[in-house]
Amino acid sequence: MGHSDADVVAHAVAEAILGACGLGNIGEHFPDTDARYKNVDSIKLLELVVKMAHENNFDIGNVDCSIVCEQPKIAPYRDQMQTNLSLAVGAPVSVKGRRAEGLGAIGRAEGIACWAVALVTQEK
Repeated sequence: MGHSDADVVAHAVAEAILGACGLGNIGEHFPDTDARYKNVDSIKLLELVVKMAHENNFDIGNVDCSIVCEQPKIAPYRDQMQTNLSLAVGAPVSVKGRRAEGLGAIGRAEGIACWAVALVTQEK
């Protein structure tokens, strides 16, 4: 359970952008001790992260996400997820799903993991 809406994919994309830009992490900018972020839409947080990147003269080239989960299957939602994330980021975002195939908590369908990597360039 998360403090915001706990959208693991939006959070991973935000973390990837913040990390690529050297701007810290999501917890620094949107702490779970701040009531303003309780149940907030993670796409809104992602949009704020993109704004921070732009304010620091970074352009986002693309983001790639790998989601690991047993349920739900990602394929039926993939295109809509890519569209929504790409609109928030202002750059292409690819999403792919894979299974943990019974390994660990994720393999037992007790959680979801997502890794993302962002390509950014900084204007001088």
